[in-house]
Parts: sequence; structure tokens; C-alpha cells
Amino acid sequence: QLRLVESGGRLVQPGESLILSCEASGFDLSVYAVAWFRQVPEKGREGVACFTNNGVTFYGDSAEDRFTITRDDLKNMVSLQMNGLKVEDSGVYYCAATLRTSLMSYTRTVCLKESRYDDWGQGTQVTVSS
Repeated sequence: QLRLVESGGRLVQPGESLILSCEASGFDLSVYAVAWFRQVPEKGREGVACFTNNGVTFYGDSAEDRFTITRDDLKNMVSLQMNGLKVEDSGVYYCAATLRTSLMSYTRTVCLKESRYDDWGQGTQVTVSS
């Protein structure tokens, strides 16, 4: 059974760093595209970062230069290193995966498109507040 489990979310102060992890079971994550999405109340899910099956990474505007997505094939997991956190980074962070990887390595828009992802974790809450 395919499963994604996020962890690492917590309350942090502005400017601090945080690492989110997404552990996969039941499938080989390396052949999937994987992404992190953030959801805040009254808004849809925003693409934060993605890691394609070919090892290409893209970032949303808010994450550029501050966040780094990595994949560990031995541990079958993906991580999101978040530095310089801001209050507006708060939200529930979801890990998602898909085998529908066509064009994902070429365009950020496709790689961060919510509807391209078929399998989702339950989410982990990140709160940035002083």
C-alpha cells in the first residue's frame, strides 16, 4: 500500500529554520515526482517545491532562495529544508507524489501543479510566530 507520512512541523519564530520530512512506503519514490504543498485557511494548496523523477527541482516564488528540497533514495524519503522562515510560511505542509511526470522536468508550472499529484500525505503543521 502506497503511503506518505510527513513530519517535522512545529511552532518556530521568524528567522528560524526547520526541516520537514516525507517518508514513503509501499513504492519506490525515486521513480516518482514529489512535491511539497502548503495550505492555509481560505486558500488552496500552493506549490512550494518539487523534485522530479529526473532529479530536477523547482521552487515556488515564496520558497526561492530560502527552501531546499532533497531526496534520499536509500531512505526513500524527501525533505524540505526551510531557512529564514516568515510568518507567511505558516500552514499545513503536504507531501505529494505522482507517476504522471510528463513535462515536469521542463516547466515549474507543471511540476508545482496540484492536480498532477495523485498520492498525498496527511500533512504537518508549520506555524511561524513570535
